[in-house]
Amino acid sequence: MKRRKIIPYNPKLKELARQSRNNSTKAEIILWTKLRRKQLYGYDFHRQKPIDNYILDFFCHELMLGIEVDGYSHGIVEVYKKDVQKEQTMSRLGIQVLRFTDEQVLKDTENVLRAIEAYIHEYEVHTPNPSQEGS
Repeated sequence: MKRRKIIPYNPKLKELARQSRNNSTKAEIILWTKLRRKQLYGYDFHRQKPIDNYILDFFCHELMLGIEVDGYSHGIVEVYKKDVQKEQTMSRLGIQVLRFTDEQVLKDTENVLRAIEAYIHEYEVHTPNPSQEGS
């Protein structure tokens, strides 16, 4: 059985993550209704997940996939620079990050889900099935 990679996190972010879950944007709520309870191909997503010194909007450990829903502030240079640092850290940890804008989620949810599904399909094609290893 494949061992799960241990992902570091800053315990000081737990309370901030909890507050963020309680103050989600409309776009985050819409996407969460599609991701929660293993609705997407049986994968378990978490929201507002502390990883290293950051919080990902959504995270699936099995897929090593983070999903970010960006509001208007992400167009600001300082926020953009922090997003780049965050993505570099996630990449170093082996986490792929998919980014969507609030507007994409609000107005084109189906295509956002298709993009996530495409990532999952690629992951499954390139990841050996543990039950078939050694057969």
